[in-house]
Order: sequence, then C-alpha cells, then structure tokens
Amino acid sequence: MLIKELRTIIFRPKVLIPILAILLIPLLYSGSFLWAFWDPYGHVDQLPVAVVNEDKGAVLDGKKINLGDDVVKRLKENGTFDWQFVSRKQVDDGLKNQRYYMAVIIPSDFSANATTVQSGNPKPLRLVYIPNEGANYLAGKIGDSAIEAIKEEISKNVTKTYAETMLTNMKAAADGLDKASQGANQLHDGLRTAGQGSRSLSDGMEAAERGSASLAAGAEKVKDGASDLSHYLTELAEKSLTFENGLQEASDGAKQLQTGATALQDGLGKLAVGSQKLASGAVEAQNGASSLANGLHTSLHSMKELQSQLPSLTSGANELRDRAAELGEGIQAWQQKAGEAADGASEVNIGLQQYAAQLERLIEQTDDPQQKATLQTLYEQLQPLVKGSESVATGIRGLADQAGRIKNGASQLADGAAAFASGQQAVQEGIGKLVNGQQQLVDGADRLVAGQQTLVDGAKELENQLQAAYQGAQTVAVGSSKLADGVNQLATGSSQLVSGTSELADGANKLSDGVSAVAEGATSLHQGFDSLLRGGRSLSTGLVRLEQGAGELADRLSEGAEKADSIQANERVSEMIADPVQNDKRPLHHVPNYGTGFAPYFLSLGLFVGALLLTIVFPLREPVERPSSGVAWFFGKWGVLAIVSAAQTLLADAWVLYGLDLHVQSVWRFLLFTWIISMAFMMIVQFLVTLFDNPGRFLAILLLIAQLIGSAGTYPLELIPDALQSLHPWLPMTHAIHGLRTVISGGDFVLMWKEAAILAIVATVFALGTLAYFCLLYRRRYAVWTETETTVEA
Repeated sequence: MLIKELRTIIFRPKVLIPILAILLIPLLYSGSFLWAFWDPYGHVDQLPVAVVNEDKGAVLDGKKINLGDDVVKRLKENGTFDWQFVSRKQVDDGLKNQRYYMAVIIPSDFSANATTVQSGNPKPLRLVYIPNEGANYLAGKIGDSAIEAIKEEISKNVTKTYAETMLTNMKAAADGLDKASQGANQLHDGLRTAGQGSRSLSDGMEAAERGSASLAAGAEKVKDGASDLSHYLTELAEKSLTFENGLQEASDGAKQLQTGATALQDGLGKLAVGSQKLASGAVEAQNGASSLANGLHTSLHSMKELQSQLPSLTSGANELRDRAAELGEGIQAWQQKAGEAADGASEVNIGLQQYAAQLERLIEQTDDPQQKATLQTLYEQLQPLVKGSESVATGIRGLADQAGRIKNGASQLADGAAAFASGQQAVQEGIGKLVNGQQQLVDGADRLVAGQQTLVDGAKELENQLQAAYQGAQTVAVGSSKLADGVNQLATGSSQLVSGTSELADGANKLSDGVSAVAEGATSLHQGFDSLLRGGRSLSTGLVRLEQGAGELADRLSEGAEKADSIQANERVSEMIADPVQNDKRPLHHVPNYGTGFAPYFLSLGLFVGALLLTIVFPLREPVERPSSGVAWFFGKWGVLAIVSAAQTLLADAWVLYGLDLHVQSVWRFLLFTWIISMAFMMIVQFLVTLFDNPGRFLAILLLIAQLIGSAGTYPLELIPDALQSLHPWLPMTHAIHGLRTVISGGDFVLMWKEAAILAIVATVFALGTLAYFCLLYRRRYAVWTETETTVEA
C-alpha cells in the first residue's frame, strides 16, 4: 500500500511538485527567520543615533572641566552605534524624517551640575534621551540599554573626578591634622605649666587667707585695745607718776616675755616638723591598711571559690572509688578468662607439636619424592605455628600476672579514693571555718582603713593648726622684742609721758576710730581671700581637666593624621572608587547569539507548519486503491508522512547546522530529536484532518496559536498570563522547545530523552487514534464489498 502511494505521488506531478515545495516549508520558516534575526545585536553599530553636546563647562577646585566633551570623546571611541554628532536643529529634523532612531542631548548645565556636589544643594546630572519609538519600538528598547551604559560611563567619570578631589583634600586634611596635633601638644604643655602655677597660686592664696584671718582677728583685738586705750589714757595721765615707778618692773617683764616667746617659737617649729612626719606616717599606714584590706578581700574570694569547688572534688573522689572497684572486678574476671585462654593455648601448642612429630615420621616413611617434598614444606610451615602458639601461651600467662598487679593497684586506688572522700568532709568544714575567720579579718581591715583615714585627716589638720600657731609665735616673738624696746624707750622717755599724756589721749580717740575702720577692712579682706581661695581651687581643677582634654585631643588628632595620611591618593585608587564592582559573567549554558536562542522556537514552528501544509496537497484519507485492511490503509498514509517528515527535518537541520553554523551539543541527538518532533506534529495533524477534514485543519491552526503563545518559546513562562501558564505543560511544542534547548545549549541529555519520550508518547497516541479510525472506516466502506465478492466466488 505504501509503495503504491509513493508511486502515485511520483508519477503525478500535480501531487509531487506541491509535496516537494512542502518539504521546504520548515526550512523556509526556521531558516529564513533565524537567518534574518540570527545576530541583530551584532549590527547595532549601523543604527544611526544623534548626539548633541550643549555643555558649556564649569570650574571645579580651580580646574576647568567639560564633561560633555569627555562624553563625546568616549562615544567617538565607542563603536556601539552609528554616532552622529549634530546640532539641535539637525536632530529635530532627523527625528521627524526618521533618519535617527534616537537622540542623546547633553544639556548646557551638565558640567555645572557636577560641581554642585560640594554645595548644600547638589543637582543631578541629566541626559536628555529621545527614542523614536514610532519608527521602531525595538530600536528604542536597544537604545534604553545603550543610554544606561552611557549613564554608567558618565557616572564613573564624575565619581572619579570627585574621588580625586576628595583624596587630595584628605591629604591636605592629614597635614592640617598633623599641625593641629602639634598645636594640641603645645596647648597640653602650656596647660600643664598653668596647672602647676595655679597650684602654687592656690597654696599662696591659702597662706594669704590664713594671714587675713589672723589680721582680722588681730585688728579686732587692736580695735578693742584702742577703745580701752582711749578709756584708760585719761587715767594714765592721772597716774603717770605711778606708771613711771612701775615702768622699770615692766621693762624686766618685757625681757622675760621676749625670752619665752623665742622659746615658744622654737618649740612650735619642732612640733610642726613632728606633725609633718606624723602625717606622712599616717598616709603610709593608710596605704598599708588599704593593701592589707585588698589582700584579705582577694584571699576571702579565693577561699570562697575553693569552698565552692570542694563538693565537686568530693563527688569526683567517690566516682573514682566506684570506678576503681569496678575495674578490680573486671580485671579479676579477665584474669580468669586469661588463665583459660593460656591453658587452651598450651593445649594447642601440644597438639601442634604432636602433629609436627607425626609429619616428621611420615617424611621418613614416604618414598615418593614429590609427596616427601610436600610434607617437608608443610612441616616447615608448621614450625612457626608451634613457636607462635608457645609464645601466645607464655604471653597470655604474663598478661594474667600483670592483670593481678593491676587488680591490686585498682584496690589500692579505691581505698585511697575512699579515704580521700572521708577526709574531704573534714577539709570542707575547716575551709568553712577559715572563710568565717577570713570574713572577720576583712571586716576588721575595712574598719582599720576607715580609722586610718580619720587619723590621716586629723594629722593634716594638726599640721595646719601647728603651722598657724608657729606663725602666731613668730608674730608674738617679734612683738615681744618690739615691746622690750618700747618699754626701754618708755623708761627713757617717761619724763615726757606726763606732758604728752593729754595729746596721747586725744590721739587715742582718733586711733580708736581708725582702728575700727581697719578692723572692718580686715574682715572684708578675709572674706575676699576666702572667695579667691575657692575660685583658685576651681581654677586648678579646671586646668587639670583641660590638660587631660588637651592631651587626649593631641592623641586623637595624631591618630587622625596618621589614618588620613595612610590613604593612597593615585590614579588607580580614584578609578577603584569610581568603578568598585566589575561584572564576572559566567553563563551556565552559553548562548552565543540571538539566533541560537530562538532556534528551538522557530524550528518547532516550521515543523508544525510543514505538517499542516502537507495536508493541503496530500490526501490523508482517500487511498490510491482499495486497501486490503484498515491497518494497511493507515500504514500507507503513515509511511508517506514519515518519509516527508524525515526529508523536512533533514533539510531544515542541514540549513541551520551548516548554513547558519548552529553549534549543538550532539549532532546525531539533534537530528533524531527534531525528527521525533516532526513525527509528533505529523501524527497530531494527521489525526485531526483525517477525522474532521477542514474543521480538523482549523483545530490544528488553533493548536498552533495556543502553542505559539503558551510554549514560552520567546519570553519566560512567568511573564505570560496565568491562564497560559496552566496550559503550558500540556502543549507538545513546550516539550519540543525544552528538548531542543537542551540538545543545542544545555547538554543535559537525560532531560532531552525525557522530552523525546513525551513527544513519542504523543505521536503514538494520535497514531493509534488514526489507526482506529481507519479500521472503523474500512469496515463501513469496504466490508460490504468484501462479503459480496465472497458470495459471487462461491
């Protein structure tokens, strides 16, 4: 039946020529489409793009820059597109006349905006991009990618410029920080000197404050004395004669007073020295008491840690005792087994010796040389076993003896562990008492430190009071000396006393008034010195803090200068900052061009269209003659479709492999898989057209449309509508495209065979459906004829 179908096709030009033309349909579809769009991105250098540079330039850190000129220069070096550098008017005309697919305009403030990054209101750099999408939408999309590349290149240049400026400024900042660090060190030294001066000033003010206090007290006394003097001068005038008589006695008493004042001054000086030594000793005693308290605290902490660890030590000792006892029992059992093993080894040794003796007798009794040699070899091999078994027996007995010693040691270890555990309780109780006693020592040491501090404070206060007393004694000594001199003068001038008493009384009244004013001034002076002393102390504290802050400032400035100076400012660093990330593209399955990526889609489309058009020129239902059966009828048609399918596949594959130079992972797998695809499509189309004729062709066209939009041959599956995503796995072209992608680029042949199996099942199912239809049709159409012919022949 197939041969007749082929003969009819060959000898009927009206059928042969269309079928030959149909053979070229997959080639025309897949080949022409792939040839036209094989590598469109490889020809974008022929795409005219207009560039207008209106940038007027700017000044950045004293340097003139013009980023627009830099962009134009780089575009001239970059042959990605057919860059045409024109004026604004030429761009407008070219876009209207569709001479340019897009235009790039660099505004006049392009460089000026780049300099605003150092101001408080930075402005972005803007490129005006005008795609002529009405002329060609895809050209506009290609231009989007190109403008992003230009934007990235400009960003790198701007960032590089900023980085160079920043690094230069950082170097200058490093020098400034270094100078600031030196100035801070000088400030620190000056503040240290000022602090020392302020402390000296504070000491002087303390002495002045004490002197002013003494002055105020003395002035008050002088005030009282002046008042009394004024009161008694009147009586003095009356009793001057009596005074003259007792003046000699006063002179003697003044001398005694001078002698006592000098002795008092010397004693107070020695007492002051002793008080200083007492204060120093008290400070040393305080330091010793503090050290003692710290040591006792540390010792108490250690005692408590030791006390907390004792339960764990006791538990470990008990565990050691139990394990030692278990070890003794296990060794005893092992010793018994070792004795048995030693006996067994001795028995084995005896048996081997007896066997060797028997072999020796057999060697002597045997006359056959070969047998004797065999027995001799066996005897020689047996000797090491005899010696080895003897050594094993001896070794096992030695191990048994050693096990006995280990058992004794384990027993001793268990006894020692038990004794240690029992003694550990006593140790723990003693440690507890020791901790309590240590706590009492710590409490006593703390009280000693507190008392010692009181002693130090008292010693310092005593030293201050003695110093004041010493200064008062000096004043008394000087006054007593003057008193003695005065009394002597008074004695010599007693004759003038009477005459001057009246004048003295008048002067005493004036003196009383003046002394009152002096007393008030001395009190105010003392209060002023007290305020000044408090201010001086605050000044000393502030200067100390300033000195510390200046030192820390100098250290931080020095560190900042070192870190800033460690920054490398060169061309490579600027380029790194401008472009810190480099893409390292590592495709899992490399697809060299656009055509390779779309080959699975166009090949599948061409093969389906070829199968569909074949049904127009080749009758899929009508036989060339009456078939002998429905099966023969089916295979007659199926054979023609299989041959045409193979021819279409070979022509299309040959063109894409050798005409377009498509690289695949395996040529023979590629050829086989495309033929399986073609046969699956042939069987689907044959089933639809054979059963439904023209409505079947319409159903095949609907299936083709569904496969074109749902097989994800162009865009990824996730980008198509959800309804088509659910349809995707049920479409034959889905599996055809997956398998072709694998055999062309992926190399996962397991997946290819899986898709091939699915397509083979699809082809088989539709072929069986067509076969069943032909069998039913044969019964309807030819069963009556067959029965009639049978009756006539009968």
